[in-house]
Amino acid sequence: MHSNKELTTLGLHLPTDPRWVDLTQYSLEEILSDHAYCEQKAASTCISLIQMWPDKTRLVDEVAPVVTEEWGHFRLVISELNKRGLKLGFQRKDEYVNSILQFTKKGGSKEDRLLDQLLLCALIEARSCERFKLLSENLPEENLREFYRHFMISEAGHYRMFIELAEHYFDQKKVRTRWQEFLDFEADIVKDLKPRGDRMH
Repeated sequence: MHSNKELTTLGLHLPTDPRWVDLTQYSLEEILSDHAYCEQKAASTCISLIQMWPDKTRLVDEVAPVVTEEWGHFRLVISELNKRGLKLGFQRKDEYVNSILQFTKKGGSKEDRLLDQLLLCALIEARSCERFKLLSENLPEENLREFYRHFMISEAGHYRMFIELAEHYFDQKKVRTRWQEFLDFEADIVKDLKPRGDRMH
């Protein structure tokens, strides 16, 4: 279970349904497959950020190493599947991320879209960190607990990086206001999504 302090540290307003961890144990192949694709999409997102904002030197310098890190995570999950004699399944639709994407600004200024992209990335990393923490503390198998502890630490760092980039490029008050709007919206999504053991989000 989460303490309020842990949720406050990540900014999240609503904890994951505790039933989710139990459900993941029924289909390890599916949850690892979904995790692998989450890491692959994270790497792709970082590449896209660099392509869209090559003039933002700090963004490029800080996000570029994350591309390598996220792709390395993808390979780690593939390795874990192989070790267990499991196979990478097909990529599935991510209802959680797709729902949050609807909240991001499509029009307006290019700068406003950058702010939303950075906060979207921060939010996904924060929720991933929270879920990895749950797995690292509650899975019955020690090797898997340690496996997910590694990812938890990494995602916490990525979450902080995206928030700090937002605060570097935008007024802090504007960042805080928009961040709270994201958190409120995300809490409603988490509240309405049925917990699924074959999905990381």
